[in-house]
Amino acid sequence: MNPENPSENAGEDPRENASSNPGQEPLRNTAEGHAGAAARPKAIVVIAVVVALEAAALLLAAAWYGTQLLTGAPVLSFWGAIFTLCLLLAFSVWLFAVARFLLRGFRWPRAGALVAQLFVLTIGFPTLTGGYPLAGLAMLVPAVITIVLLFDKRVIAFASRAAGAPPAL
Repeated sequence: MNPENPSENAGEDPRENASSNPGQEPLRNTAEGHAGAAARPKAIVVIAVVVALEAAALLLAAAWYGTQLLTGAPVLSFWGAIFTLCLLLAFSVWLFAVARFLLRGFRWPRAGALVAQLFVLTIGFPTLTGGYPLAGLAMLVPAVITIVLLFDKRVIAFASRAAGAPPAL
């Protein structure tokens, strides 16, 4: 690699040029292709697990809601109920994607995880104060922990991969 003009080698794989860089070790891929990255922090795993569990809870809610629709539970608007079911499924898929790509070190899932936790907080506080303290705490505690961990400097440093990096799929 020519240090005077790095644009000459812009499209090349740095591992291929390892022989032309004596004394320098080639970049190793860590964290599923995140070249040159540090090891995955435990906080990323905690955040991804919380988000994946929230996605699973939404999937279970969608399954329950769907079975209620199939068994003939009364609804005001059938198409409104179908729309709600589709929203539950879409949000669940989105949260699973956020968890997966956060583990891979991408930048965009941090914002998605934060927004999801803010939604959980808006549901958790009324649940807590509305007479369901255990359910409210079950929503609030993981959401607060996740929000705090999202702003940890190791999480920010790890999850900084831009979308222009090597293909994700």
